[in-house]
Amino acid sequence: MSRTVFCQHLNKEADGLDFQLYPGELGKKIFDNISKEAWAEWQKKQTMLINEKKLNMMEPTARNFLETQMQAFLFEGKEPDIEGYVPPKA
Repeated sequence: MSRTVFCQHLNKEADGLDFQLYPGELGKKIFDNISKEAWAEWQKKQTMLINEKKLNMMEPTARNFLETQMQAFLFEGKEPDIEGYVPPKA
């Protein structure tokens, strides 16, 4: 049986993640407040950011940049700045 959470990104009840996907306190916050649907949206944006900005995930600055973008997207509703990408209209 899947668990439900009130997703802060989507502002609705939705299926929660099956397990904590990110470490630490931020990971717990994501697990408790973000749905599978919102996490899947973030993963698409994350892939675009890594590719567009040619991020090397071995570098701490690249990981910090992505974490900042992730928090802004999931909890503040801010779209990441991806060159040439226009988000679909709701």
